Amino acid sequence: MFAYISRRLGVLFVILFGSSFILYNLAAISGDILESLRLSREPNAQQQIIALTRDLNLDVPPPLRYFLWLRGILGVFIGSPDFGLTRTQQPVINEILLALPATVRLVTAATIIAIVLGITIGIVTALRQYSRFDYAMTFVSFLLFSLPIFWVAVLLKEYLAIQFNNFLGDPTIPLPWLIGLSVASGIFWAAVISGTRARVFQIFGGVFALNFAFLSFLSATKWFANPSIGPIGIALLSVGVAYGVTQLSTGITNKAALKSSLAMAAIAVALYYPVQWLFAQDAKAIIYPLMVITLFVVAGVVPLKFTKIDRGPIIRTSMISAFLMGLLLVINELMQTWQPYMETDAVYFRPIPTVGQVNALLEPGNFWMSLLDALVHMFLPTLALLLISFAGYVRFSRGTLLEVLNQDYMRTARAKGLTERTVIMRHAFRNTMIPLTTIMVVDFVSIIGGAIITERIFGWIGMGTLFNQAINTYDLNLLMGVFLLTGFLAVAANLVADLLYTALDPRIRAGSGGK
Repeated sequence: MFAYISRRLGVLFVILFGSSFILYNLAAISGDILESLRLSREPNAQQQIIALTRDLNLDVPPPLRYFLWLRGILGVFIGSPDFGLTRTQQPVINEILLALPATVRLVTAATIIAIVLGITIGIVTALRQYSRFDYAMTFVSFLLFSLPIFWVAVLLKEYLAIQFNNFLGDPTIPLPWLIGLSVASGIFWAAVISGTRARVFQIFGGVFALNFAFLSFLSATKWFANPSIGPIGIALLSVGVAYGVTQLSTGITNKAALKSSLAMAAIAVALYYPVQWLFAQDAKAIIYPLMVITLFVVAGVVPLKFTKIDRGPIIRTSMISAFLMGLLLVINELMQTWQPYMETDAVYFRPIPTVGQVNALLEPGNFWMSLLDALVHMFLPTLALLLISFAGYVRFSRGTLLEVLNQDYMRTARAKGLTERTVIMRHAFRNTMIPLTTIMVVDFVSIIGGAIITERIFGWIGMGTLFNQAINTYDLNLLMGVFLLTGFLAVAANLVADLLYTALDPRIRAGSGGK
């Protein structure tokens, strides 16, 4: 394995060297950095040309200039890398370090959520092939996949920012919206659960009535202006999380896992008010890490009370449940910060922004208000990227799982008497993940590359904006700095994907093809 990784790393560095050499020379001969200065009538234009020529080595031919740039990059091995200077005489590494956190914050959430939701819904549609739900999700995924990101972004700005901010002035849901949302919810759940025609109509009617009553309650209490989950909501949602996670992880028939998850739900409800008090304390750098550590320690100890054998899957189920329940408590705290956030002078009852990364007018110092501000600024661009990526994962995971389900070993697993959950989760899902691994790894690498169109529409300054700026201004050092980071991650992603293949499928052995 070590020899295999060493060989692959050598090949990857050769690829990176060749591609960077070609890009550097093509970019260098494609435009003249000094053209604007040569045409300028400023009295110091000639001095600027001389200074820029000296600083950027423009008097050296591009092929040789590349090796001067490469010499600075190779300084990373001795602890002093030099990425060069931009046209504005700023270190390239500083520009990248300023843009990188914004891009990671913007695209990471969208990528992770798209992977989780896309694969989950893709699996469900494959298991219910040619059902109403399958047809509906096929239509939705093809629709989203065909939409341009800039058009989606404009629609989100109009309806989820401008119109929603107007709605918060009087957060009462009109009757047509109550009926429309209830009808949409009824159709969705009737398609998901499916069954005979009579059963579909029963599900639709029940969901319609429940959704109509629930939305009417939210409208009457003006919940959208002052939202909160509350202890009762935490209790109901935690029980739902316990049953859902147990079903997916070990199966609902595993009583020890179910009791362990339900015990974590009881602990979450019991700690509702103590956690609220801890969230209000000032020593957040100490309290919050201790809370997280305590959460997972308790989640690892509680299952020991319910079983003495096969504890691994039960502990895993308990920890996943505890994490999601802890997330509910965090969401509840953010909801309680919603009204004070809207009432600040910096926001003034327009909480959903259409541009920018943070509200510069918001007073610093309040952790939860600053976190909420960052999240609402991420909401629209993240949702835009999520909708486009989600569609691709749905279609690919559906097709891959359908191919796996038709294999002989799947019929053999069912013939052995294994439960359908075991057949799907332990055999089909694991083999489905093998081709999906390549797409997921590449998507995570593209996080660093940025989203040029999305960043431009929503006024974010990230890696995509930096790359676009480098091209438009003929800033060669900045262009190569961005390329070096994204290119290295891209070629490394192929190696990571190969290593993940061996973990997902033991039949795959690194280097076995040479034997």
